[in-house]
Amino acid sequence: MASIRRTLSPYHDRTYQNGEDPYSPKLFPSSKYSSPLQDFAARFRRFLGYPPRKGQHGWRRAFYRCLFFFFLGFLLGLVPFGHVDGDDIRAQSHDFFEIKPPLLNVHQKDLVLAHQREASDDRVLVGEVSLGERVRSDLVPRKQLIVVTPTYDRALQAYFLNRLGQVLRLVPPPLLWIVVETKAASMETAEILRKTGVMYRHLVCAHNSTNVKDRGVHQRNTALDHIERHRLDGIVYFADDDNIYSLDLFHSLREISRFGTWPVAMVEQSKNKAILEGPVCNGSQIVGWHTNEKSKRLRRFHVDMSGFAFNSTILWDPKRWRRPTPVPIRQLDTVKEGFQETTFIQQVVEDESQMEGIPPSCSRIINWHLHMEARHIAYPRHWLLQKNLDVVLPIN
Repeated sequence: MASIRRTLSPYHDRTYQNGEDPYSPKLFPSSKYSSPLQDFAARFRRFLGYPPRKGQHGWRRAFYRCLFFFFLGFLLGLVPFGHVDGDDIRAQSHDFFEIKPPLLNVHQKDLVLAHQREASDDRVLVGEVSLGERVRSDLVPRKQLIVVTPTYDRALQAYFLNRLGQVLRLVPPPLLWIVVETKAASMETAEILRKTGVMYRHLVCAHNSTNVKDRGVHQRNTALDHIERHRLDGIVYFADDDNIYSLDLFHSLREISRFGTWPVAMVEQSKNKAILEGPVCNGSQIVGWHTNEKSKRLRRFHVDMSGFAFNSTILWDPKRWRRPTPVPIRQLDTVKEGFQETTFIQQVVEDESQMEGIPPSCSRIINWHLHMEARHIAYPRHWLLQKNLDVVLPIN
């Protein structure tokens, strides 16, 4: 029996039209016939942005690429690549600012001088620390000063207000300047107040009085009404515009807790001599009074109107100061001239034990009452003179 045996396929040696092998990868594009390295290379080329083939969406590949690099950068940012010690940074900073002197031959005497310099540097550093503590103590809020000034139309009004305004401008804030006029608030006074740069309130007294004594009393009472109604917290001081004040006075006012007083240098109405009116102090304690006028020896407290100041809460918080009566504290226009001060003070304090003398021991004069008022000089009409003042003076 005959048998036929095939060892090779009859089609193995057959050639095709294009001359390619039937088992060529080009004829079988499936992945199982392609190399994994070639497949990865092709995908990576497409990922790097080479033009896609027809029918593929390029925007998706760009979106996925951006998303991949975003997460890659985020993960790399979380990886700790090293550790920096704070002590090393401080050491490097000291080395950066350190100035190294050149090497010299140093003798024993020079070493002693160097040690002395180091000791002096240490003392300077201790001083700086104490200064820093002092600066921190200055951060305590300052007490507000409430300066009350009655004013009225007269020849030297602008001069007096400008002078007082320039002094108050130098006082550290907070400071409130309450200026009270009669009849109406004049534009000239308002302009002066705006130019001073001081925080102010321009009030008008409703009482129309021609008497100088009553006019000042009502103007101050108008300011007291305003302070009580708005519950302003601070140290109230009656500062007439014709007096002279030092900056030390306003610095000392902030040391007052309830009621403070000090001596005032005055010139008599006749301007023949100067007198001193105010307290005699032992430290901050009131032990007596200065007075030279016989007509005023009947007063309980010998103080000028510009020689005392008090806490504003006494006006609107009687329970805090244990006042026996809630009657408003005001100046009286029914008493004789020269007694307004003592009758007002008797409403604020009971005796000298509730007073404080400033400055310590009342050792300095910090304001002056000179009576420089020119009462018989009136304003020129419309701020102009009727006659021509041009005068030709011969030169000798």
